[in-house]
Amino acid sequence: MSTRDTSPYPSPAAAWYVVAVFMLAYTFSYIDRSILTLMVAPIRASLGISDTQLSLLHGLAFAIFYTLLGIPIGRLADRHNRVRIMAVGVFFWSLMTALCGLARNFTQMFLFRVGVGVGEAALSPSAYSIIADYFPPQRLPYAMSVYTAALYVGSGLALIAGGTLIGMVQPMELPIVGHMEPWQLVFLWVGLPGLLVVLLLGTVKEPVRRGVLQRDGGPVMPLRVVIRYIVNRRGAYGLMMAGYASLGLAYNGVSAWVPTYFIRVHHWTAKDAGLRFGLMLAIVGTVGILSGGALAAWLKGRGHRSGNVMVGVIAALIALPTGAIAPLIGDAQISLMVYGVFVFGASLPFGAAAAAFQELTPNQMRGQVTAIYFFCVNLAGIGLGPTVVALFTDRVFGNDTSVYLSCAIVPTIMTPIAAVLLWLSLKPFARATSEAEF
Repeated sequence: MSTRDTSPYPSPAAAWYVVAVFMLAYTFSYIDRSILTLMVAPIRASLGISDTQLSLLHGLAFAIFYTLLGIPIGRLADRHNRVRIMAVGVFFWSLMTALCGLARNFTQMFLFRVGVGVGEAALSPSAYSIIADYFPPQRLPYAMSVYTAALYVGSGLALIAGGTLIGMVQPMELPIVGHMEPWQLVFLWVGLPGLLVVLLLGTVKEPVRRGVLQRDGGPVMPLRVVIRYIVNRRGAYGLMMAGYASLGLAYNGVSAWVPTYFIRVHHWTAKDAGLRFGLMLAIVGTVGILSGGALAAWLKGRGHRSGNVMVGVIAALIALPTGAIAPLIGDAQISLMVYGVFVFGASLPFGAAAAAFQELTPNQMRGQVTAIYFFCVNLAGIGLGPTVVALFTDRVFGNDTSVYLSCAIVPTIMTPIAAVLLWLSLKPFARATSEAEF
């Protein structure tokens, strides 16, 4: 049996305030995880590592515990105070980011990046669940898109700040820690301010849980029940997770190396690459994800039950040609413009995707289901994406300047797979949501 909460939703002002605070936290998370992107050369020089090792710091070190710990943390979010869980996570990942600035070798850097992933695993499972309790279903896709826009705002700001700071900061000697290279100081400066977000989270009220399914022993769902729920709807959950993971691998793999592509192939400075690609990423990515939320709401308003997922199919079809062509263009400015279209397409679906999973899932499973979704999408996208591109560069082409070929190959392979998988998920998703018991 199920319960439907008939109490009114919080006021729009209160709901959007919560989204704003969560978006700020998510923005800091992406600054902290992405700041490494523009500092490839100085980090490689200081630590004496290859592109592949650098990609492990960027992706796998962060993603492995970010994805694995997401599931038990998601379970905590389904049972306990979600705002407190988020606050602990923000504190921990900000501290770990600052400690990355103290790393003296590859192993230390790897462990601190693992710590960043551990902290950030607490954010989105709780945030998704809370936002779904603040907004009615018809407004949820847009709210999720606004929250998820922080992905692009944070990534863009990381590139802009990283490029600016790395060009301005001089090496210095600090008490106790000793000599600090500019890239190490950048980690310190972007990590510590995130601690202030913890104070803002203290102003957010834990909402009433809605869409609670009362079965199998009460409101808290064992993981085995969650897994059974997903398996029974595997046509929707499985195809969606695989489709978004494929698109995420293409986007994350390429975006991690685009600044390096412009530096190596078009001879831009780190400052120029960070400013230009960072601004484009922040603006176009934000426009893309908000457009995706608006498009999903428009489709649903016209009776398309699978509107949230249809946006993903459209996104993959936009990202396919632009991602393949952009790095092959000889003119740097035109290449950047085509990458803008790629970023627009790749960013289009992920706010609507978040809403789709909440729409499909009872409340007390949402943290765990979100964590499983993140496990699939982020292990593929953040964990493997940058390394797949680096392996093509290091192992197949054996030349640093061939990064442009690697950046063309990955989306050429992955975006068609994403389009097919998401297209196949449309009917199972519509059927599963129409049969939902909550």
